[in-house]
Amino acid sequence: MFDVKWIRDNPEAFDRGLARRGLLPRAAGIVALDESWRAAETAAQEIQARRNRVSKEIGGAKGRGEDLAPLLAQVASDKEGQAAAEQEAARLRWLIDDELAALPNLPAEDVPDGKDEHGNVVLRLHGTPPVLGFPAKEHFELGEALGLMDFARAGKLSGARFVVLKGQLARLERAIGQFMIDLQTNEFGYTEISPPLMVRDEAAFGTGSLPKFGDDLFKTTTGLWLIPTAEVPLTNLVADEILDEGKLPLRFTAWTPCFRSEAGAAGKDTRGMIRQHQFEKVELVSIAHPDRSVDEHERMTSCAEEVLKRLGLAYRVMLLCTGDMGFASRKTYDIEVWLPGQNAYREISSCSNCGEFQARRMKARFRPGEGKGTRFVHTLNGSGLAVGRTLIAVVENYQQGNGTVVVPEALRPLYGRTRGHRRRCLINRST
Repeated sequence: MFDVKWIRDNPEAFDRGLARRGLLPRAAGIVALDESWRAAETAAQEIQARRNRVSKEIGGAKGRGEDLAPLLAQVASDKEGQAAAEQEAARLRWLIDDELAALPNLPAEDVPDGKDEHGNVVLRLHGTPPVLGFPAKEHFELGEALGLMDFARAGKLSGARFVVLKGQLARLERAIGQFMIDLQTNEFGYTEISPPLMVRDEAAFGTGSLPKFGDDLFKTTTGLWLIPTAEVPLTNLVADEILDEGKLPLRFTAWTPCFRSEAGAAGKDTRGMIRQHQFEKVELVSIAHPDRSVDEHERMTSCAEEVLKRLGLAYRVMLLCTGDMGFASRKTYDIEVWLPGQNAYREISSCSNCGEFQARRMKARFRPGEGKGTRFVHTLNGSGLAVGRTLIAVVENYQQGNGTVVVPEALRPLYGRTRGHRRRCLINRST
């Protein structure tokens, strides 16, 4: 969350950061609560010190045969007073933590101001959208025509925002995920992790999913949460730990299912696979030194971009404005891939530098090689990439006029050959 001492010393800067997020000033209220909390803590400590002193006096008075009643009355009164002060301190501490837990990270200085996606800035374009020579179809039109993408049966099984992939599209999805995880581990040095898909409250709180976004998650009957992304378990691998500076950065990746209720997505992308309750994603997470997290952010984004480059897909990189950033992020790059069926760029990856925001929530620190004490690490996360959206991009960009789909060259070693189409590796209804 935030360092209250920093807020106390820099109230204008704190409120200015909140204002860029579209929020009202909070520094004065937080500082007032902090002052009251420190006063209650001090009162409890002073009473405890007096109790210790009086306890010693009782021993001496007893040895001298003096009347103990006044001293015993003082002890009883102080016991009640200390309990009241500690209770008040605990109440104020809860109010401070509750206030801070609901506030988003402050944006970095170079993040543009804006209210929504219209304030985002295009940083770079890569590749040229293909000229198909025929009217482009959307992925669900192609998938359903091929008999390999079944939303009706998925609806019968689970309801809206699910899909059943069959045959060659299921095979293609598996090849895409394998291609991504191999690239990130073999070439970019990420350590592959197979994490739990259900986490405790503390883990969801650590990355910022709780308490604000509980409605966007699925909760089990045992109180565990299904992960909305592998960012949650991967980042929390270092929760409550003090790391050695020399081991930073730590780079983790995982290919997992993800589960989101999409509570705030009513009416958005209701057809197809763009926005689903269950999807697969290759996640990238870095635990970095604070002095090097900016460079790590650029590196992570380039690792995600490389997937699209090797698949021959046109994309652009966007710098998100203050009004479009995620809750825990201080700076975010979105990678948007070209979808011919929509004639538009759509998000396929989001790479964020969270600074020390998540580390404070998780109590994740490192011990500097020189100097005393500890410092909070910086955490970063990104998609490398969303597997389902990459499948959408491949299907739409490599579609043919007759409704078949060519498998990109980079995926063929993992996808394998299909009967009757050994040369071009086509997906069609007969495979």
